[in-house]
Amino acid sequence: MASLKITMKGQVTLTRDLLQHLGIKPGERIDFDKMPGGELRLRAARPAGTIENFIGRHAGKVKTPITIEKMNELAAAGPTYKR
Repeated sequence: MASLKITMKGQVTLTRDLLQHLGIKPGERIDFDKMPGGELRLRAARPAGTIENFIGRHAGKVKTPITIEKMNELAAAGPTYKR
């Protein structure tokens, strides 16, 4: 079990091996669930895609038609966010 130190601001820094275990990269988010007995469950936040995000991603960018296979590939990849 990993043990982490709480800063004076009440913050925690997760170690690299914990982030890798969760599959989290810099800039991504973590979801927490409060569990009974003062426990927390955390997992990598996976944004849910919307059709608006999918369409907006390609608005004005696609000059030639793409195949249904390419559309399926793009849809499976999910949304991309620029921060």
